[in-house]
Amino acid sequence: MLSALDRRHTVAPPGYSRWLIPPAALAIHLCIGQVYATSVYKNSLIAHFDTGQTAIGVIFSIAIVMLGLSAAVAGTWVEANGPRKAMFVSACFWAVGFLVGALGIATSQLWLLYLGYGVLGGIGLGIGYISPVSTLIKWFPDRPGLATGLAIMGFGGGAMVASPLSRQLLSFFDSGYDPSNSGSTASGSALVWLFVTLGVGYFVIMMFGVFNVRVPAPDWRPAGFDPASVAAKPMVTTANVSAANAVKTRSFWLLWVVLFCNVTAGIGILEQASPMIQDFFRDNGTSAVSVAAAGGFVGLLSLFNMAGRFVWSSTSDVIGRKPIYVVYLGVGLVLYLLLALVGQSATALFVLLACVILSFYGGGFATAPAYLRDLFGTFEVGAIHGRLLTAWSAAGVAGPLIVNAFLDAQGEPGSLTASAYRPALFTMVGVLAVGLVANLLIRPVPQRFHEPASGRDEMADGQPVTAERSGS
Repeated sequence: MLSALDRRHTVAPPGYSRWLIPPAALAIHLCIGQVYATSVYKNSLIAHFDTGQTAIGVIFSIAIVMLGLSAAVAGTWVEANGPRKAMFVSACFWAVGFLVGALGIATSQLWLLYLGYGVLGGIGLGIGYISPVSTLIKWFPDRPGLATGLAIMGFGGGAMVASPLSRQLLSFFDSGYDPSNSGSTASGSALVWLFVTLGVGYFVIMMFGVFNVRVPAPDWRPAGFDPASVAAKPMVTTANVSAANAVKTRSFWLLWVVLFCNVTAGIGILEQASPMIQDFFRDNGTSAVSVAAAGGFVGLLSLFNMAGRFVWSSTSDVIGRKPIYVVYLGVGLVLYLLLALVGQSATALFVLLACVILSFYGGGFATAPAYLRDLFGTFEVGAIHGRLLTAWSAAGVAGPLIVNAFLDAQGEPGSLTASAYRPALFTMVGVLAVGLVANLLIRPVPQRFHEPASGRDEMADGQPVTAERSGS
């Protein structure tokens, strides 16, 4: 049965529609995007374990760090074994992470929650995040930004499904829990059943992606697509670079800095979204923005985060990857300045600025795989993407740390105003400026890092062509 997961059994037959691949990738990313919804049951976990916000909040940090590390370490394995096996492994780690976490809640052992949801779930996150990416790029050589945007959009939108779903499940398992009340906490048994339900449910949904994903035959091309046409674009290579050689290039590390800066700036707002909008419009200790309205603002940010992954990444197919990152970083820099200087003048202006910034944050994630494909080719783009995601791990720590450090120095939560955020926002302007310069310095990869032409002819998707054809 497990042999069905092998790459040789996943080669698409003639006539197979490439538009069946994005839904398979979406099934994975929608499930693992649940990681952005952990705040829904954060207070319930704090009450159950009788601990502080930091002890529970570190679970999310562990998961994001493990996402980057597992993507970097397992990237080459994912390329070698194909998307179906990688997706299956991701589903197993993700589901088992929930089940081990449920055991930790049931026994009040917090370290089991760290191990389950944080470490095991984080490994599932990393492998699941990169597993469909190189396959999508190979199916859509004419529109790589559109393809990766479709899938990675699901990761940004996962929280939009998981947040209301988790609230309703908690109220189903605990009649005393009020999903409309932000101060309401669910019982330990409700949390256990929530984790079990999500683990089993997500595994089943991810299996849809596992058994519907296919890799294209080595000689497959989209109708009307001429591979030679990409040679006319100066930043798009027709050669290939291995993952081992990619990390030796200046372009890879410049792009690492670009992604780090874009994510650091975006996650700074995302992590503080709800208290931030209340603090910006606080007068004499009372905020003009209610808790419910702040919650709606967080949902709106999630929507723009998701939409930006598709819209901006698709736009990059038209204007190019380097110019779109000039927009993310250069225009984002201006928007941060406006947010710091005039964001408190009107609620609508604040919401508009924050939403566009978050759309750039999402777009930066979705465009990165296509940028890598332009620079390094399709040979091991999934493995290279895995290594690049360590920038996300670093930014996941740096972004909240920068913002929280400045806010801690300004006063107590609940008493802050817009002026308290200005030092952090001005710092993010500097971070984006660094990213903008790094993006402008990116150049095509020197020929000495390219794979030999004979090697590329013999390899397809990281496997010998004969092996691919024998399995079709």
